Parts: sequence; C-alpha cells; structure tokens
Amino acid sequence: MPPSEATPEAPTPEAALPHGDTPGIRFDKVVKRFGSNVVLRELDFTVAPGERVTLIGPSGSGKTTILRLLMTLEKVDGGTIHVGDAPLSHMDRGGKLVPANEKHLHEMRKQVGMVFQQFNLFPNMNVLRNLIEGPVRVLGLPKDEAVERARGLLDMVGLSDKIDAHPSQLSGGQQQRVAIARALAMQPKVLLLDEVTSALDPELVVGVQDLLRDIARESDLTLLCVTHEMHFAKDISDRVLMFDQGQIVEEGPPDQMFESPTEQRTRDFLQAVLAT
Repeated sequence: MPPSEATPEAPTPEAALPHGDTPGIRFDKVVKRFGSNVVLRELDFTVAPGERVTLIGPSGSGKTTILRLLMTLEKVDGGTIHVGDAPLSHMDRGGKLVPANEKHLHEMRKQVGMVFQQFNLFPNMNVLRNLIEGPVRVLGLPKDEAVERARGLLDMVGLSDKIDAHPSQLSGGQQQRVAIARALAMQPKVLLLDEVTSALDPELVVGVQDLLRDIARESDLTLLCVTHEMHFAKDISDRVLMFDQGQIVEEGPPDQMFESPTEQRTRDFLQAVLAT
C-alpha cells in the first residue's frame, strides 16, 4: 500500500485513555424524592479529582440514584451538585444559582461517562459506530479522529477483531467491554460504573473487572462505582462509602472498611453480602 493510503496506526491503550485535568464531584445537601419516598436526605459528600470511590449498601439505599443525578437522568429536589468547579444541577445567573437549563446540562454531560448494568449499546449499529457516534455528533470530533480513537480503545479492551460486529453477535462480556470503550471514547473526566458485572455470567466477571482495574491504574479519571462485588470494591477503590436509607453510614479506606468497620450496620451488611 502506498504511504499516502496507509491506515493511521491506532494509539496505544494508554494513549487511548483520558488524561489531563480531572474534576472532582461535590454533593451539597442534595435531596432526591420519588413521590413521598425520600431517597437522598441532604446528602453531603465529595470525590477528589482522580479519586476512586465505591458506594456499597443494600438495594434501595440511594446509590444508583447518585449516579443518575450525575448523568442528569434525574433532577435534584434540593441542594446542589458540582463537577469540578462548575455546578451540574444549577447554573449561575446574575450571581445566583438557578436550576440548569438544557444548554448548560448538555455541556456538563460531556465531562461525565457512565457504564450501565445492561450495556445499552445501539443494536442497529456495529461496534465501530457505537464508539464513534457520540464523539462525532456530541463532541464534534472529525470522523477520522474518532475512528482512530475507537480503534485504540477496542485494542485496549481486546476486541479489535469485533469492529464490524453488531451487539447481537457478541457475548455479554464482549458487549460490556464495548460499553466501557464507548464511555471512554467520549473522553470523560468522571466515569460512573453501575453494577457493571451484575448482568454477566460468573466466568465473564473477572475479565471485565481486570479491565476496569487496568483503566483505574493507567488513567487519571475520577471514578465513582456502585457494586455488590466486595472484592472488586476493595481492589479498585481509594475510599469506600457505606450507604443506607439515603445517607452515609460510614466511610474509609478499603482495608479499614472491609476488615474493621466501626458501625454495626456496615458489619451486618458485609456479613450478609460476603456470606452469599
């Protein structure tokens, strides 16, 4: 092939990962209700730039609601959320914070990526189009640059040979790897993980967890994870937060949280989860 027609070499896996200034997350007295059910009760917590934090706790304790608020899939009923130095749920107007309009939310969404339980790939698009659709349409990235980025990410997740496949032709583990690559293709500063292995067969869980551990090591993403996989939480986290009834019961480094938690509620939860 003549040099002018050569295909650009895909970036290395490390080059494909997001790097640079990474914002943190701050919840300030955040309230979220669904009808009469108060899911989050004046919640205060922060995630430092580049920190990896895992949320644990029983189902219904508000963990996934936190992720959905950060993705602007839900709106706060009270308090404010910041990503980096900018308010996410609100915007400045004349020196006062008012609820964010769609334009502000659109800009803020570019900083946050999420990997869901159920993959949520576009079934009518092949793997490559799943990865380039967002960067081209939302970020305005030139198509050839988006394709180069996608190739590097697919190489990183071990699926470079599936670039033309459709989601229905992939295993669950492969679909989740594509979903991870698609989230990273948007080069978010914050990555949210919502029970990313819960829909996988047990033999596929380890491979996806290993991939996420590599991403955590090799990027400077701020990472917020919800999981019931306690060993994974211990390996990937700088800090673990125990939630119950919309509030933080206890928090600390993984070794302390899993080996010598101070709160009885945490001990009871971990005993129940680790016994299954």
